[in-house]
Amino acid sequence: MVWIHGGGLQIGSSDPYDPTRLVKKGVIVVTINYRLGYLGFFAQSAIDAEGHLNGNYGLMDQQFALKWVRRNIAGFCGDPDRVTIFGESAGGQSVYAQLASPLAAGLFRGAISESGAYAEFQDYFSNIVTLADGETTGSASVPSGAAIADSVGCPSQTASCLRAVPASTMVAQEPFPLYPFVDGTLLTQTISAAFASGEFNRVPVISGGNHDEYRLFVAFAYDFAGNPILNSTEYHAAVTALWGPSLQPFVVALYPFASYSFGGEALGASGTDGVLSCPARNANQSLSKFVTTYAYEFNDENAPPPQSSFGGALTFPLGAYHTAELQYLFKGANFFGMPTAPLSHKQEHLSDVMISYWTHFAKTGDPNSSDDDEPLWLPYSASTDEFQSLIPPMPTVESNFDTAHHCSTFWNTF
Repeated sequence: MVWIHGGGLQIGSSDPYDPTRLVKKGVIVVTINYRLGYLGFFAQSAIDAEGHLNGNYGLMDQQFALKWVRRNIAGFCGDPDRVTIFGESAGGQSVYAQLASPLAAGLFRGAISESGAYAEFQDYFSNIVTLADGETTGSASVPSGAAIADSVGCPSQTASCLRAVPASTMVAQEPFPLYPFVDGTLLTQTISAAFASGEFNRVPVISGGNHDEYRLFVAFAYDFAGNPILNSTEYHAAVTALWGPSLQPFVVALYPFASYSFGGEALGASGTDGVLSCPARNANQSLSKFVTTYAYEFNDENAPPPQSSFGGALTFPLGAYHTAELQYLFKGANFFGMPTAPLSHKQEHLSDVMISYWTHFAKTGDPNSSDDDEPLWLPYSASTDEFQSLIPPMPTVESNFDTAHHCSTFWNTF
């Protein structure tokens, strides 16, 4: 199992992820690092004219690591023909990107994407652009390569000037998050287009996310910044900041401030549904037309939060927040590298089942084992639209994902 860490393609490393509990189930786990930020994802005309693969340097690093695993894992008693890639957040998006990449063909035989569907699989997202657009116009959230070069003191737009810029200067200019490019070689089309057409590396997939994903981002943007959402006026302004003035009235009508105990919870609901949950469902629907796909939602509303203060006090519960499931798979820490409170007995049982699902999938392409204590996880079908709800103490089948997240009735209508 090859782990690809998250962090918006800008931050993070393999360090916080102790795979001991996975390894005890009879798998080998390789955790990798890859170039991040503008050093890993950068489209600029002079650099791109040099005759090498362009733009997606971080994804190239991931493929380099997978090729190393294929060449060397037998020396660690591993099977080069049974490699599963798995990752969370930007690591989950990287998993999707490797599924879509023609250059990754044959490098793995299974894929697990945790919370990787952000910024794709909806018509209102346009963050993954062509290399040419990345060079000249950028995207809605990332400046063009030309503008980046200007900002770091290279109005000449030459490769030699850019290579002389200190790495720290480049890092200081980076927005969060960053995205890969359709460069024509490593990615020949967007990830969503590849999945819709069936032109991707067809291997079994586990794909899903968390019930309250976006609450963590609300916490960082508002509460931890000392600016919690405490009234309807602040809430309406926050919705406008997230979704824009044209969509704000419709989002406020569907997610009214008065229907939630906390402003952060209200904003987290629309962010979860529109940015992560409904895109994840769309990804599953596309994938399941061509490959066996196991869909899940992590639903532990009492998942232990990080045991550290990031700044201001939190005014709402994080619930099943983005990254919350990691402590159920890896030992003793989360994405932030900080300890978490011990799991309860029921949470430990859920953790055991999740680890069994993940490792058995890596071994066989099917998360189900002969253990009678583990609920059967059926492949996803658009006709039944059922997800495996990962909730303590025992997973169960969830059949109301679409209505709970307002996918068909709202987010998929524009």
